[in-house]
Amino acid sequence: MSLSPSPRLPRGPRRRSLLASAAGAALLAGCTGGPGSGEAGAGPSAVERARARAARDSEELAARYAAVIAAHPGLAERLRPLREEVVRHAEAFGGVRAASPTASGTAAGTAASPSASVRAAGPANDSDGSDAVPTDEKGALALLAGAERKLAGRRTEALLDVPGEQARLLASVAAAGAAHVFLLTEG
Repeated sequence: MSLSPSPRLPRGPRRRSLLASAAGAALLAGCTGGPGSGEAGAGPSAVERARARAARDSEELAARYAAVIAAHPGLAERLRPLREEVVRHAEAFGGVRAASPTASGTAAGTAASPSASVRAAGPANDSDGSDAVPTDEKGALALLAGAERKLAGRRTEALLDVPGEQARLLASVAAAGAAHVFLLTEG
């Protein structure tokens, strides 16, 4: 006995077509959202928050470098390239370019006199709560190395929370921070 097609003709799209269309539409909707798209009214996306925090941390670290350079001019030649790299990191995350420390001792509007202090809320608070630049060069370098180390560690941990390109950028900047720690502690 042969099976013949049903004499009834389908009146609309078949179930399989509807399912494929619905799946395709859901996929398309998921792919068309730009950065920061997500739930309506949910605020900035996790990636935007991570970028903003990374930019802010780099800006604060650059200010810390500027304060140390102003307090210890003898370290300026050694620290200026590291600070400039930290400024470029802030820019890569969407931060604004901070001015270089000048002879008058200011950087990006932050006073940086020999008695200058940096914000305690920065990326690497001292464990004792002190935010003043140490008076000796070795202590000042240790302050910067500690700040770089803590920030590199925090960025490495954040890699799990961000996708693709953002994770690569965080990894690269964390690796640069680890290199800075080496340069600050050796030689």
